[in-house]
Amino acid sequence: MTGHDTEHHAVPVRTNMLVWAALMMLTAITVGVTSFDFGFLNVVVALSVATIKAGLVILWFMHLRYEGRVIRLMVFTAFVILAIAIGFTFFDVAYR
Repeated sequence: MTGHDTEHHAVPVRTNMLVWAALMMLTAITVGVTSFDFGFLNVVVALSVATIKAGLVILWFMHLRYEGRVIRLMVFTAFVILAIAIGFTFFDVAYR
């Protein structure tokens, strides 16, 4: 153990407020996009915005930003597997 497990990361309030503002802006984009019809890209746009929002939450509020490469790689791998599973679900829906 390197002592990293017990280390606390104090994130400045300003940074948290900026991340929160970005999340609110992305939520507004998500709501605004629903008034446009992009065809099959509607889901792609919504999932892209949701992925960015999830990334912000995981990096700053769940402190993944301060973890080692192995942990970040494990989380990234989990997201790739989730994206593949969601992609296969949409293939199934597209060919019905």
